[in-house]
Amino acid sequence: CEIDPEAVGHIECSGIPNGASSPPLETRLYQKRWMIVLLFSSYSLSNAYQWIQYGIISNIMMRFYNVEAFAVDWLSMIFMLTYIPCIFPVTWLLDKKGLRVMALLANALNCAGTWIKVASANPNLFWVTMLGQFASSLGQVFILGMPSRLASEWFGADEVSTACSIGVFGNQLGIAIGFLIPPILVPNVDDMDELAQHIRIMFYISAGVATVIFILVIIGKSTRATGDPSHSGQAQARNIPPEDYSYMASILRLLTNKPFMLLVVSYGLNVGCFYAVSTLLNRMIIEQYPGEEVNAGRIGLTIVIAGMVGSLICGLWLDKTKTYKQTTLGIYLLSLIGMLVYAVTLNLGHLWLVFIMAGLLGFFMTGYLPLGFEFAVELTYPESEGTSSGLLNCSAQIFGIIFTIAQGKIIDKWGTLTGNIFLCIFLLIGSVMTGFIKSDLRRQKANLQAEVQTASVSTCVCVLHKVRGGIFTSLWRGNV
Repeated sequence: CEIDPEAVGHIECSGIPNGASSPPLETRLYQKRWMIVLLFSSYSLSNAYQWIQYGIISNIMMRFYNVEAFAVDWLSMIFMLTYIPCIFPVTWLLDKKGLRVMALLANALNCAGTWIKVASANPNLFWVTMLGQFASSLGQVFILGMPSRLASEWFGADEVSTACSIGVFGNQLGIAIGFLIPPILVPNVDDMDELAQHIRIMFYISAGVATVIFILVIIGKSTRATGDPSHSGQAQARNIPPEDYSYMASILRLLTNKPFMLLVVSYGLNVGCFYAVSTLLNRMIIEQYPGEEVNAGRIGLTIVIAGMVGSLICGLWLDKTKTYKQTTLGIYLLSLIGMLVYAVTLNLGHLWLVFIMAGLLGFFMTGYLPLGFEFAVELTYPESEGTSSGLLNCSAQIFGIIFTIAQGKIIDKWGTLTGNIFLCIFLLIGSVMTGFIKSDLRRQKANLQAEVQTASVSTCVCVLHKVRGGIFTSLWRGNV
């Protein structure tokens, strides 16, 4: 700092930008941020359960509704299809209205979908159950883009990757429950009336859970912090005035960001493969191990539980090391290896081996999800996290539909091994693309700059206090 002797009280600090009259805002972190991310994980869980609950008992649903396998596959793919046209208006709404409005809309739609499906437990009402899935799929559009935005607004710079991983954790846990519970609640019985009763009970349970979570989200309004939420360092550093922000301009900047677009395609390839494997898992297992519907669900559970462990470990690793590209590329390559091993061992006739290989596949493939979100935020900073996440998820939905349809046709004609090798080819392409991504960690640079600026201001204030103390001491002693 420099003291200007001709201007009383005037201080110039090299760490403060020209024209700045005050130091940067102090970061304040609220303890309730953990409750917020856990609540988000809860309704993400409920929504993810809706996505997969039909696919893991697809053979039973085909017989109950008297429809083809492709029609049951669409009960999962409707989530992917709905996302593609809706993500851009929803992302715009996230930027304009914030997380609170998004949470309310997401839970209202998800809850409505679960109650619509309660009325569809009749062999002649397949269209009603599809309508319920459509309502829940609209809720998913609001939910999927929220983890990185929530982490950025409520958590500190050393917590964002962990918080994002916890947000994704809820979605993965919902998929895990969606693999485990439906085969237990809906056994493959011959009596159609008994089967309808089992399906109705499954629908009532999911509707009750979704309703309780919706009520908690509504009540959460009374516990909201006064003023703005606790903005992390990276949120503070995003110094874009609202009047200067343009959503369309942000989209155009992202589309011309070459490293980010490489990540968009590679992320879509990886997650699209995961969507295809999850949707078609029942068909793959039943083809090799007839009558093993419950174990098919348990294998899906193994995939996701292992993936949740992978997600949390990857999030903690990123917060400690900040090695975004290296970690993303490493996990991608291991996902490819896991898929190859799973494809080869699936038809060997050893169910215990399938469990082990499925866990290995899930650890890396599902563990990749939060890595993609956080790497995208680094590459696109200071653009909105909701916008970058939305483009990533849009890519994943597009490839998810393509891979699910294509792999389903390949399995029907040439078997599960060929279908899984088909996915391995695209994972290899994604690994190569990830290797070409330039690691430009913009958010980390901004955080470092903000820390240096804050340190400069602190030094300036310390010097000012010392100068003032010396002047007052001299006045007291009669020296001035």
